[in-house]
Amino acid sequence: MSCKVIIGTQWGDEGKAKMIDYYTRDSDIVVRYQGGANAGHTVVVKDKKYIFHLVPSGILHKDKQCVIGNGVVVDPLQLINEIASLEDEGYDVRKRVFISDAAHLILPYHKAYDEAMEEFRSKKIGTTVRGIGPSYSDKCLRIGIRAGDVFDMKRLKDKVTLVLKLKNLQLERIFKKEKFSVEEIMNILKKFKKECGDMIINTQHFLHASIKDGKKILLEGAQGYALDIDHGTYPYVTSSNPTIGGALMGTGLNAFDIDQVIGIMKAYVTRVGEGPFPTEAPGEDGDRMRVNGSEFGSTTGRPRRCGWFDAPLIRETALINGLTSIAMTKLDVLSGFKKIKVAVSYKVDGKKVEYFPVNNLHKAEPVYKELDGWNTDISQCRSKSELPVNARKYIDFIESIIGVTIAIISVGPGRHSTFRNK
Repeated sequence: MSCKVIIGTQWGDEGKAKMIDYYTRDSDIVVRYQGGANAGHTVVVKDKKYIFHLVPSGILHKDKQCVIGNGVVVDPLQLINEIASLEDEGYDVRKRVFISDAAHLILPYHKAYDEAMEEFRSKKIGTTVRGIGPSYSDKCLRIGIRAGDVFDMKRLKDKVTLVLKLKNLQLERIFKKEKFSVEEIMNILKKFKKECGDMIINTQHFLHASIKDGKKILLEGAQGYALDIDHGTYPYVTSSNPTIGGALMGTGLNAFDIDQVIGIMKAYVTRVGEGPFPTEAPGEDGDRMRVNGSEFGSTTGRPRRCGWFDAPLIRETALINGLTSIAMTKLDVLSGFKKIKVAVSYKVDGKKVEYFPVNNLHKAEPVYKELDGWNTDISQCRSKSELPVNARKYIDFIESIIGVTIAIISVGPGRHSTFRNK
């Protein structure tokens, strides 16, 4: 048994793709288990930046297989474009990527509905309007279109016809938007079958057979714990479960298949879009983090909100997901700060709480501890011993207060800037 799960521990954008790339070296198969093209996973190889939305980032290792699991909602045209882009770079995608026949598809009416709902709300959620939520909604309504449906075009056309009766009624009558024809949706699905049909399989069976054969599997999620639709800052969340439960449901693996759950966390915290963010750093401090960390969304380009490290959030993430270790990324971004704040607990209605008060964040006040910073560029450090004393103290303090081993440190975007915390 050897199955690792990668979990984002904050509000996403923790550097998961970089760390997935790191852990892929010891894996045979990399599996994306939830989310859709609203996620942008960035990997830098030999100074070239790759941004992945649907294809697992393990594809950059030419001897690895990749799986888009049943828990992912797939935008067919986005996937086709992503495959073409990777093929232009010389990557043999079609023989190494498999798509679950149970993965639901995102179609143009999902995006139109997503945009219309965002306009309809009096208070915006901050969705990427990529159709993620509406596709998951159709999944629960049992009217979704799945990847495997393309193998029976007559039956598929009947399903599309039924779905469009409902969608067009909603779009026209409620939102005053243009309707979609059966023909234009079927043309997309026919193109998807032509381009990707050979890649669509029963991935649940494939993964269990691979484990039986002794293959090592790495599960890759999108977003982070605080955006989980059940455990996160609802309603300012994603539409799926980027947590350990989502990893199991989105792949068909079971709890006994998992032997490591690795949390990825920034040395500070960022958030994109709306929603509570108690440790957000206003003014100069937040601006410095944003500039130093190039904190702009790889999918939307939106500037990320930046703030101080939140220990209660990480403790909560560790509790819910059963983290066995953590990788800390972007430590280099904190270089130059004279003082660095860490939220060690919260006050809610004047009472101290040690946990992450997810349902009361709008009135939660972080309790900070200040640590001395360092004014040295650490991006060229290749071991913990090369770091400044205060950077090492920062790592040790964070590790002690979250109660989980920090196994890996990253001080830059490249593969070479990652090392073990020894």
